[in-house]
This record gives sequence, structure tokens and C-alpha cells, in this order.
Amino acid sequence: MQTTTSCLNAANIKPILANTKNDTSMGTISKKLLLGSIMAMPYADAIAQDSTVVKSDSTKKLKEVTVKFRRASTQISMLDPMKRELISQRELLKAACCNLSESFETTPSVDVAFTDAVSGYKQIQMLGLAGPYTLITRENIPDTRGLAAVTGLTFTPGTFIEGMQLSKGTGSVVNGYESVAGQINVEWRKPFEDKEEKLHLNLYQSSQGRTEGNIVYRNKLSDKLSTNILLHGKSQWLKLDNNNDGFLDQPLDKQFVGANRWFWFGPKGWEVQGGVKAAFVQNTGGQWNYERNGEQITGKPWGFQLNTERVEGWAKIGKMFSKPGTSMGLQLAGVYHNQDAKYGSTNYLGTQRSFYANLIYQTILGNTNHILKGGLSTLVDNYDETFRLTNYKRNEIVPGAFAEYAYTHSTKFNLVAGIRGDYHNIFGVFATPRLHVRYAPFKKTVLRASVGRAQRTANIFAENMGYMASNRSFMVQSAAGSANPYGLNPEVAWNSGVNLTQKFVLDYRDGAVSVDYYYTHFQNQVVVDVEDAHSVQFYNLNGLSFANSLQAQADYELIHNLDLRLAYRWYDVRTSYGNTLKERPLVAAHRAFANIGYETRNKWKFDYTVQWIGSKRIPSLHSHHGGGVTSESYSPSFWQMNAQISKSWNDKLEVYLGGENLTNYMMHDPIVGAGNPYNVGFDASMIWGPIMGANIYGGFRYKLR
Repeated sequence: MQTTTSCLNAANIKPILANTKNDTSMGTISKKLLLGSIMAMPYADAIAQDSTVVKSDSTKKLKEVTVKFRRASTQISMLDPMKRELISQRELLKAACCNLSESFETTPSVDVAFTDAVSGYKQIQMLGLAGPYTLITRENIPDTRGLAAVTGLTFTPGTFIEGMQLSKGTGSVVNGYESVAGQINVEWRKPFEDKEEKLHLNLYQSSQGRTEGNIVYRNKLSDKLSTNILLHGKSQWLKLDNNNDGFLDQPLDKQFVGANRWFWFGPKGWEVQGGVKAAFVQNTGGQWNYERNGEQITGKPWGFQLNTERVEGWAKIGKMFSKPGTSMGLQLAGVYHNQDAKYGSTNYLGTQRSFYANLIYQTILGNTNHILKGGLSTLVDNYDETFRLTNYKRNEIVPGAFAEYAYTHSTKFNLVAGIRGDYHNIFGVFATPRLHVRYAPFKKTVLRASVGRAQRTANIFAENMGYMASNRSFMVQSAAGSANPYGLNPEVAWNSGVNLTQKFVLDYRDGAVSVDYYYTHFQNQVVVDVEDAHSVQFYNLNGLSFANSLQAQADYELIHNLDLRLAYRWYDVRTSYGNTLKERPLVAAHRAFANIGYETRNKWKFDYTVQWIGSKRIPSLHSHHGGGVTSESYSPSFWQMNAQISKSWNDKLEVYLGGENLTNYMMHDPIVGAGNPYNVGFDASMIWGPIMGANIYGGFRYKLR
């Protein structure tokens, strides 16, 4: 018997899947139904997996056959015109993943480094650019931005995360105009998904005195209504001073994060979801031991304190229409963020109130080869900051409109072209064009290219809190009479990139090689100049500023259930400081990375990560021996190793034991002038390597299904 094919064949199923997978306006259930109807058709499952379809004329009945497909923990879509790394929960569980800033230990595309030697906060880097240049979203709603651009990564516990999508370079105009280096979209656990356990408990303890507990409870009240409660508590209670400089290596810390979200799937294609989240953090650090090498430290102790209160609320309303591929979605979000920081004698207070609305309409033009999105958005930010007795207030109101057209030609070519226009109440009207092109000359080969513009307002104090851990003077070179925030112009950058993804099968096992290059050019940038050992200067760019990023990565299953990931990354990041073009300080030009993971049939898991970080440029620093300044220098390169072992029983209990920085490599004197913290030249902000030694941790996860 010759099987017949449906009108939905390989040429048009793939575009539908690609265009609905990341559609923010479609409801999750609606997407499930659409995908389910497609996958029920002949050969659709094979098509979706890029597998070979074998048709048979035989009518002989066969016994039941179970086909298992092992997905990689991190995947790169071959169909999406934008290169996205799909990071699953299985990838996140390769490390402790206590919060979002610690979720990239096995992801070579993201660098993570301490902001200073006293606060304990970590900042990410993508394409050689600091964290605020990357758009962080929670299910495509802007999340970590504004005053929380650095500290906000710790407000998302790892237990809350279901997975992430990471994309480099310019993004979609649907998600706004601020993304310069890329976007990280974080997916939370969904209460309506049957694969999710009813109760998830996680307890974590480290040898460095960090205790964490997490609870996720979900309740599926009906097929239409579901909710979950997510709770996180953390305490950093052990005083550590491994380098004996009189300063705590990490602050004492208390943190609570709680969230509740609801989903309702109504009749006729309606979907409504909403949630609230609250985070409360207390950090206390600085000097605690007033003796160093047996000598009494004179003067009052230098202290660090940061108290943060943050409350968020959000909602999504979606509607699927009877016309195929047509939907409408409304995203709403509000944030109240208040932080009170003290670094020695420096006080910094900041309050942010923000509102975000995004209305998205999507339809097809004739058939699914032509998809059009359009919509309206509004972003309102109210900031009130006080730094060293000087008050800075501003209101930013940015209404905008956007349109995005997606074209697909069979499975070989597609493009996404978008443009948005926004009116900023201070900076005026500006346009944001973006283009993504994908070409697949062969079945397992994909070439992509992208180009686009981005614009953002720099929050110079919140984004550079690490420099407050010093006695540097803060100098803002604003134009006389300027009404701009801090008297500085908006940051404007163009990002362009190309990438190649090649998948292959070797000895019956899957592998992939990916190479990408991105170039970021700043038309204007708020330059953070720390070339003078005694000051931090902020001014508008006068000259060149750019970032080159080249990365190659290979993933392959060496033997059954033994995965290997190798990567190398090169940066060339330069900015004009004054009239001199220099390398951006504290950015490693070279990094090599290897990760190996193995899972046995009886559910033992072994993960090992090693990386080599190249040298970084260190600006001139105050010399406490000669009284002058040292010339700029380069840090040594170093190795870091992380490892973890975990064991599961009956899909209910999992126990894990791991270690971080197993080479025990540390900066010996991360704080310049630690013995006289109120004197000229004290500086705890020039951090180029680890400030904590080896850390051994353990814990368990309990799941009630």
C-alpha cells in the first residue's frame, strides 16, 4: 500500500514550525494544538527532526516499535533565520546554577566576572560588551534593565528556570530597540505542563558558607486554569578572608525571592496569564578583621552595604483567530525597584518605576511563506537617584510602532526584515531597522547574516557600581545646559554578523560545528574612562569605539551518552579614551573552553568544564610604594576547572556534589591599598580573575509528580 502525503509537506511544515516556535503573541496551548495537528500528519515527525522518511509498500503488520530520540542539552535551530542557542534545563543542571548570573558556566558564548572585590556581584559579557548591552527578557518581556542591569541577574533563581534562548547580535524589532550585543530570553517553569512535577524542592550548601533553599509548587486546577508558586531563600553566613587583607571576600547576604503566576486558557482561542514577583536582598561586607599581618589597621572600618527591594507584576493576553496564522497578543509589565548602597563614605540611592506595554498582531499574507507582524509599544521609566549628595531625576516616555515581515522560500531561504519608529520625550524621533537572512545550501548546512541598529540610555551609576568600591572621583562631562540624562547623549550602535552552522553524523552519532563573527560599531557611546588611577570619567564618545567577536564551537557525542563541547573565542574590543584608541580594560582577548558530560544507564551524571582565560589589560593604578601611579599592565592568563557528579533515583530524588574553581586560582591582592581604605588610591574595582578559592558544594532535588 503506497502511503499518501498531506498538503502540508516539508516545504511548508518547517516554515510554520519556525515561525510559531518563538511567536510571543500566540498562546502556548494554541501553539501546542497547531504543532500537534501538524505532527499528526504523515511524516511530520520525521520532517521536524530533519530525519529521512522511509515509505513502504508492504501491508504486513509489524510489532510495536519504540523510537527514542536523545536531544542535545543545547541546540541550535537549523530553521530559524536568527541563530538561537536553545539552552535546556538539562544544560543548566550541569552546574549549581544558583541564579541567572551563575547559569552560563557551560555556555562559551557568555563570559562572567566579578564587578569588584567586596560586593560579590557578577556581570555577564557578550561579544566583549558589558552586561547592560545585552537584552535580558523573561518570556519576551524586558526583565533585567535599568537600575537592576547588574544586580538583577541574582533575582532569578536557577530553580525557577525551565530553559533559555540565547541569540547574539541584533534581535527582533518586536522586542524593542535596546539590544546591542544580543538577547537572553529566560523561560520559567509552566504550571500547565504535565512534564513538570507537582512539587520541586532544592537544597544547596557550599563550603564557603552559602545556604539556599527553593520550592516550586504547581497546581493544575483544570485543563484551563493552572498556577504555580516559586520561592527562594538564600543566606551567606560564613566570614571568609582567604587573602588576609582584612576585607570579607564576599559579603554576608540574606535574600528572598517569591513569585506566583496564573494561566487561563479560554474558549475561542483566548489565553490570559499573569504573575507577581518580589525580591528582597540585604548585603553587608567590607572590613571585618582590623588586623592585617598582625598589624592594627587604623581609622574607622570601611563598610559595604546594599539593601534592595523589588516588586514586579506582568500579564499577557492572547487571542488566536479563525484565520490560520492570525493572532494578537498584549504584554504588560510594571516594576518598582529601590536600592540603597553604601561603599565606604560613598552613598548611592536609586529608585526606578517602570511600565511596559507591547501590542502584537500577526497574520499571513496569502500563505505561510509570507508572515507579517505589527504593533504598538510604550516604555515609561521614572528614575530618582542620589549619588554623593547630588540628585539626578528623569522621566523617559517612549511610545513606538513596529512592523516585521518574514519571507520563506521552501526550506533553503528565509529572511526577517523589521523596522520600528519610536519617539523619546528627551531624544526625539529615531528609527530602528533590522534584517536577518538565512540560507541553507545543503540539508545540514545553514548560513545566516544579520544587521541592525540599537539605541539605549546609559544608567551610568547603576551600571558601574563596581567602581564605587574605590576612592576614585566620579566626573560627568556633560554638555552645558543639556536636558539629557546626566547631560549625556544616548548610546547608538550598529551590529552586523555572519555565522555558519554545520551539522553532521559521524559513526551514527550527531555532531555540530558553529562559527560566528560579529562586529559592533558605536556611533555614540557613553565612555567609562578609568585610565586615570584616581577618577572615573563619563563622557560622550569622541572617536572610534568597536568590538570584533569571533567564536568557533564544536559539539559531538563521542560515544553513547558522552558529550564533548569545544570552543575558542577571540575579542578585539577598543574605545577612544580621550584621543587615544585603546583596548577595553578587563576584557580577555582569548578564551578556550571544553566541557564533557557523561550519563550512565542507572542515572549517574558526570560533568567537567575547563577553560583558559587569556590576559586582560589593566589601566594604571595608584602606587602605594612610590606615591605615584603604575603604568598600565596585563594580567596573567589562567585556568579554571569545574566539575559535578549527580545521581537520580526513581525520578524523584537527585543528589549532586560539585566543585568550582578547582585549580584554586585567585588574585592575591584584589584590593589596592586595603590597609588604608580611606586614603588616595584605594581601589577594589580592578578585578581580572577569581577572588574566591576552590568551592565545594552539594545538595539535593526532590520531585513529587
